[in-house]
Amino acid sequence: MVTVPARQGLEAVDILRRAPGDGVGPVLHDDGCDTLGFVVPPGTAAAWDVPGSTCTETDGRGLSLEPNPEPPVEGSDWLLPPGDADLATDPAVLRAALGEAARLIEAADNCR
Repeated sequence: MVTVPARQGLEAVDILRRAPGDGVGPVLHDDGCDTLGFVVPPGTAAAWDVPGSTCTETDGRGLSLEPNPEPPVEGSDWLLPPGDADLATDPAVLRAALGEAARLIEAADNCR
């Protein structure tokens, strides 16, 4: 699971949903709407190095990708639940979307 600040994550979800054919997997948000968590394939954590994000290896423990499961983390809910999304977000595609999202946020903040 890749966890990012909510603002960057929401931008990335929008970018991923607009991209033809790339798709976005299930996405969690915390109750405070501070962070978003993207479901990524097993093994992603070993090579994840995107600043401002964390990637946690879960080995699938507690994560059901059946349609409309209960969120696997207490105090969270699905932004894009399993069944409404691809099985997982491709890490390379997510990395690019998070980079684009960070640039958009920086540009918007500099225009104020």
